[in-house]
Amino acid sequence: MDTPPPPTPRTEPTDADVEAFKQQLGRPPRGLRAIAHRCPCGQPDVVETAPRLPDGTPFPTTYYLTCPRAASAIGTLEANGVMKEMTERLGTDPELAAAYRAAHEDYIARRDAIEVLEGFPSAGGMPDRVKCLHVLVGHSLAAGPGVNPLGDEAIAMLPEWWLKGPCVQPLQAPDPADELPGEAQGEVTDPTAIRSSFFAYAPLVPEGFSRVAAVDCGTNSIRLLVADVNPATGELLELDRRMTIVRLGQDVDRTGRLAPEALERTFAACRDYAETIRELGAEKVRFVATSASRDASNRDEFVRGVVDILGVEPEVISGDQEAEFSFTGATKELKGRDDLARPFLVVDIGGGSTEFVVGEEHVRAARSVDVGCVRMTERHLVRDGAVTDPPTEEQIAAMRADIERALDLAEETVPLCEARTLVGLAGSVTTVSSIAQELPEYDSERIHHSRISRDKVREITEWLLHSTHAERAAVPSMHPGRVDVIAAGALVLLSIMERIGAEEVVVSEHDILDGIAFKVAEGV
Repeated sequence: MDTPPPPTPRTEPTDADVEAFKQQLGRPPRGLRAIAHRCPCGQPDVVETAPRLPDGTPFPTTYYLTCPRAASAIGTLEANGVMKEMTERLGTDPELAAAYRAAHEDYIARRDAIEVLEGFPSAGGMPDRVKCLHVLVGHSLAAGPGVNPLGDEAIAMLPEWWLKGPCVQPLQAPDPADELPGEAQGEVTDPTAIRSSFFAYAPLVPEGFSRVAAVDCGTNSIRLLVADVNPATGELLELDRRMTIVRLGQDVDRTGRLAPEALERTFAACRDYAETIRELGAEKVRFVATSASRDASNRDEFVRGVVDILGVEPEVISGDQEAEFSFTGATKELKGRDDLARPFLVVDIGGGSTEFVVGEEHVRAARSVDVGCVRMTERHLVRDGAVTDPPTEEQIAAMRADIERALDLAEETVPLCEARTLVGLAGSVTTVSSIAQELPEYDSERIHHSRISRDKVREITEWLLHSTHAERAAVPSMHPGRVDVIAAGALVLLSIMERIGAEEVVVSEHDILDGIAFKVAEGV
C-alpha cells in the first residue's frame, strides 16, 4: 500500500454506524463503545469495545477490526506465513522487540483506562509473539502510525481495500408516499417491518431456480459457492466461487485443538464470504465443516464464531456424508457422457482426509480415511517446526507407507478396483492438472474436466517431492498456501492411481460445494 489510510478521530457511534457494524459482522454489536477508526470510504473499520461484554464476559480485544474486505486481506497475509516471520524477527531484533513491547504497554494502558482486566494479557500475541494480525492492524489504525510497529508493517502490505467503495451500504430510507403491497386494502399491520423488507435487495432469479450459498470448510481451505440451482433439471448457474487458504487444521493432528490463529484466519474468510452472500442475495446458506473441526476438542469455539458471522450453524458432517456430497457435485455433469465408463470412483483429497466413493447413478459405497495433504505433511515432512526442504527418502517412504495403509482401510468398504473412471477433486488434484498443462496462471475452465495420465502424475509427483520450497513457489499456477503441502497431496493421488490401475484421472472443479448447493435447493 503506497498510502496508508489516515488516522481519524474517535467518535461516538451513530445509528448508521451500528447498522454498518451489524452488516459487516452479521450480528448486533456487543460492548460497542466508540468508532476508533473510519475507513476512507466513510464506514467504520475499527471499533472500540468494552473490556467486559454486557453479560460480564471478559473481552480483552479493545480494538476490533470490522471491515470484511480488510479482514479478508489480512487473513491472506496470515495464511502466507507473515505472522511466523514476524515472531521469528522478534527473537533476533532487539529494537523491534522493544518497540513491540511498548505497543503492548500502550494497548494495556488504553484498555485499563476503560476497565482493568486483572490476569488478562493484551491481544494479538503481544508482547512476545504474533498470533493475530487483525488485532495488530486494529491497534495501529486506532492509535495511529508509530505505535505498533508490526501493525504498521501489516497495513503497508495490504491492498487499498476501500477502492471498491463501502463494504456495506446504508439503509435506504423509504418514501412515505410509496404504497406498499396490501397497504391500499388496509392489510398492513406493521408498516415499519414491511417497509424494511420492501426496500431490501431482491435478486432476479430464473424461474424454477433457488439462489443458495454453500460453504465448505476443510482442513486447509474454506470455499464458497453462490449459485442459482434448479434441482428438478440438475442445472446449476454459478454466480461466485472462491477459495481461501486458512489452514484451520494447523497442528490439530498433534494438539487435538484448533489453534487461535487458525480460527482467526477462518473467521476473516467467513466475514468476506458473508459480504458476498449478502450482496448476491442468497435465500439459503448451508455451512459444512469437515475433517479438522470433527477432530478438534474446542470445536464449540469454531461453531460460535461461524454463527456470529454468518448466522448459520456449521454442520460438522461425517466422512461418509462428505463423500456423498462430493459424489453428487462431481458426477452430475458426467452421467450423460458416453466416453466415460461406469462405475465412477470419486476421490476428494482434502487437507486432513480423503473421501472415496464408488457409484453409477447413485452412491454404492463410500469411506473416508485420515490421509490428506496437510495431515501427511505435518505427520511425516515436518522437523523442528518446519517442512523439510526437500524431504528425505526416509520421510517419503514413511508417508507412502501411511497412505498405503489408508488405502487398505478404504478397500475394506469401497471396491476401489471395480472403478472404470477415476474422478479427482480438490486443490491437490487441480494443482497437479495446472502443472501438467503448464498453465501461466490458475485457470478453472481449462482445469475442469481435464484428463491427466498416470505417467504424468508420477513425473509431477517425483518433481514435487524432490524440489525446494522456492522451486515449488515459482510454479505460476501454484497457490501460496499449497506450496508446502502439494507434494503430499500429489503422492496421495499417485498412490490411488497405482493401486487401482487407473491410466488417467478426470479432474473436476465441481465437488462437495456443488453437492451441498443441490441439497440446499432440494431442502434436504
